[in-house]
Amino acid sequence: MEKNKGQNIIRTGLYGGSFNPVHNGHVKLARRMLKAAHLDEVWLLVTPQNPWKSQTDLLDDDIRFRMAREAVADIPGVVASNYEFHLPKPSYTWDTLQALAKDYPDRQFTLLIGGDNWERFNGWYQHDKILANYDIVVFPRRGTVIDKDTLPPRVRVLRAALIDISGTDIRRRIREGQPFDHLVPPQVARIIQEEHLYTEQGSE
Repeated sequence: MEKNKGQNIIRTGLYGGSFNPVHNGHVKLARRMLKAAHLDEVWLLVTPQNPWKSQTDLLDDDIRFRMAREAVADIPGVVASNYEFHLPKPSYTWDTLQALAKDYPDRQFTLLIGGDNWERFNGWYQHDKILANYDIVVFPRRGTVIDKDTLPPRVRVLRAALIDISGTDIRRRIREGQPFDHLVPPQVARIIQEEHLYTEQGSE
């Protein structure tokens, strides 16, 4: 997106997700994208609970944001954001980008998405406007194959190792009493244990 000439632009990557919970894979990928995509910052954009979509084990917005914030507190250039919490729901990416452009005119936003989301990107709300106005960096996800020769001009693929960690597996491990702390940052493991999150009782 064009900015005013002479303005000090902060190149900011938007890495959205439920982060339920944030895990080592998220953090490692954010750090990788920060460097590989030549960004000044990467925001972990914690998405709010969709009121039209039921997910019984999705934790409260503020708890997920707290874990994300703690996970990246000591990582320069990577920050957690609850920006979408204050937007009308459901939070469509195009609407979020428009609001961010208005509130942060000194930033140039780049969308960071997984290969699975890129495969269904044509179904996103106002996807054509996103492609016309914003750069997109796609990172690999297991089971997805991206044909680089067919990518639009402002879309590129980030070379990054596949990280085989999933929130679903972490939540299952917690419910079954299996070790999980090696899959999440220490700060996140502490919050989960202290708050008894993702247990049968805590997931209701």
